[in-house]
Amino acid sequence: MIVTVPYGKEQLQVRITDSAEILKPNSMKIKNKHTIIHDALAHPLGTSSFQRFTEKADRLLIIVNDASRPTPTSTILEYLSPLLKQHSDVQFLVATGAHRPPTEEEFQFIFGKTYELFKDKIFVHDARKEEDMVYLGTSTNGTEMYINKRVQEYGNVIVIGSVEPHYFAGYTGGRKSFLPGVASYKTIEMNHKLALHENAQSLKLQGNPVHEDMIDAMKVLKDINVFSIQTVLTGDHQLYEVTAGDLLQSFDAAISYANAIFCVPLKQKGNIVISAAPYPMDIDLYQSQKAMDNGKHAIEDNGILILVSKCRMGVGEESFLKLLSQACTPEEVFSLIKQEYKLGFHKAAKMAQIGMHNQVWAVTDLDEDIIQKAMMKPYSSLQQAVDDAVAVMKKRGEKPKIVILPQGSLTIPQYKGE
Repeated sequence: MIVTVPYGKEQLQVRITDSAEILKPNSMKIKNKHTIIHDALAHPLGTSSFQRFTEKADRLLIIVNDASRPTPTSTILEYLSPLLKQHSDVQFLVATGAHRPPTEEEFQFIFGKTYELFKDKIFVHDARKEEDMVYLGTSTNGTEMYINKRVQEYGNVIVIGSVEPHYFAGYTGGRKSFLPGVASYKTIEMNHKLALHENAQSLKLQGNPVHEDMIDAMKVLKDINVFSIQTVLTGDHQLYEVTAGDLLQSFDAAISYANAIFCVPLKQKGNIVISAAPYPMDIDLYQSQKAMDNGKHAIEDNGILILVSKCRMGVGEESFLKLLSQACTPEEVFSLIKQEYKLGFHKAAKMAQIGMHNQVWAVTDLDEDIIQKAMMKPYSSLQQAVDDAVAVMKKRGEKPKIVILPQGSLTIPQYKGE
């Protein structure tokens, strides 16, 4: 059979001659997007309506995601723009976390038709710019909460996020707009070190130290008025549901919708797993790792995991690659982390964890030496990678069992045997 796998904004086709199971986010019935948004804003959870919130606020700061997430920010802003353009003082803050600032093309992706309307009011968070940060307190775990001073200066904040499973925070969305979204580099580093914990994994919130630290750190925002707009998308990035109102209540409500879409039953684990990072989550190797992490749930030990990602903007945060290149084995990565932790090392740890049990191959636009430094085998052709993996299994005397995740960054395989 011929299977189509996304690669950037294009598609790759691969011929599969052995048994294969294809896992995609579940298909959902889509309602009118304007009706979805209207209903959420008119009947928010735990707060007054959106219109009431904006009328009471003399200044408004709107926090939006950067281009590494498929958040339908432009759709939400187009709906809100008639109200926002009448407000006397509105600013936008792009929550980059520790990521680089958006390119012009990415600004267009984030803001869509509203970009020209609001472009003079858009600011980009820079986690490394200490003079832009203000200290608000410390979490129980010791994370010192430094966040962008605009949050405190404006006092009235609208957060636009999207909720889907996340490989160490449990889920994206909600509290992540603040930490790591507009937090200082030091704050993000302290929080993300907790990702090394065994409970820091996809779908898990209770007992997850990363999530619990984020929630605890949010307590320092008690004097900030927040109106949250959380979106849930289908696998093909159509708007499925919107929840709004209180930050935590809207986040919790969105989780059930996200689970219905992204948690997919797996009949049998494979010894070959193809997991693709779809646009825009293929932005770089750092972000594409999420497709690897989801793919690990579908693979047997000693299998071959094939990552497919264009990695359009290169490696991303390079600290994880430097760490991987210093180690000779996946096990050595953990020894190096024990000696010193830097932001990004959690990414290397998650990749090394997969490499301890499986071979990892990669089909990307990155140079071969970069992929090799990341302890992966480079390929320029998906078909060649699949053919070689099948040959490996047959040489072992094993029947190839292939699992394909065309939207690996968004698909959580759930094997009933576990």
